[in-house]
Amino acid sequence: MKKQCVQVDKKKGEHVRKALMEKGSLDTTVRIASDERYIYIPLIPDADLTDIPLENAQVIEHEFMLHEKQATLKHILGYIPKYEMIGSIALLGPEETDIERTANALLQVNPHIKTVLAALSPVEGEFRTRRFIFINGENTTQTIHKEHGCRYAIDMEKAYFTPRLATERSRILEQIKDGEVVVDMFAGVGPFSILIAKNRPSCRVMAIDKNPEAVKFLRYNTALNAVSNVETIEGDAKEEVRKYARIADHIIMNLPHTAQGFLDASMMIAKPGTVIHYYDITPEDDLYSASLGHIEAAAHRAGFNTDTVSTRIVRSYSPHQFNVCIEVRITG
Repeated sequence: MKKQCVQVDKKKGEHVRKALMEKGSLDTTVRIASDERYIYIPLIPDADLTDIPLENAQVIEHEFMLHEKQATLKHILGYIPKYEMIGSIALLGPEETDIERTANALLQVNPHIKTVLAALSPVEGEFRTRRFIFINGENTTQTIHKEHGCRYAIDMEKAYFTPRLATERSRILEQIKDGEVVVDMFAGVGPFSILIAKNRPSCRVMAIDKNPEAVKFLRYNTALNAVSNVETIEGDAKEEVRKYARIADHIIMNLPHTAQGFLDASMMIAKPGTVIHYYDITPEDDLYSASLGHIEAAAHRAGFNTDTVSTRIVRSYSPHQFNVCIEVRITG
């Protein structure tokens, strides 16, 4: 379309553009044009050119192109789909029905997305893994996820990882003091352990996991983030903690659904003052009391008492169920 504009030498174009912008006379609905010698800066109707540096410039008509609006998911699909971003992988939510159309839209609007997957199963089995179906993009389940200044190599089919706990991991870090001993009983690829180790280099961080594939990534990620204070232990936490009696200042128990079965083991490494960060999936009509009862019972069996530090909902897990964190301090 033709519009009035200021034709100005390229060397002086930016100075004129800024002056027009400050005065509100620049038409931002079309693209600024140029050729080998001149820049053509579009004007709004009845533009005020007072005090605009127009030496060796002139007002003429020129052909302009409209700005292309950035495509959005809502524009393409009519709604915003639910998905998780894990590195360069977009994982579609279970409520998505037209997954191919949604995958195409995600790849179109987000240049950081290289792969779109959908989950075929919930987290299952001894090693807490999921199965996926490839939808579009690069056919892979591997990626590098960046979070709080750390990088995590992940194969989503071999070890569980969720970005939804990023805030939770940061919150736990803030409770760790220099020089403390942290035992991460179900470390996975290391998002709790490595974040703590990197930000508290004087701490001793013991990262345990039974899944040999997760441990491979845990070791790799320890090197990737250049941390030297993580002790990686492959094995069943119930057995491994027997070697480290009464050493922990913090115990992280992020194994929702089944952490209860490891409470007696956690008491072997606890001591008066230890804080246990216990994660569970609980119903909305009993968010904390049953879990607190299990923790207190295990503490009593070990000759301890407990003080509740905090209870909080981490996220919604399913209708009428929540992922919660319960933090207790062990007392003598």
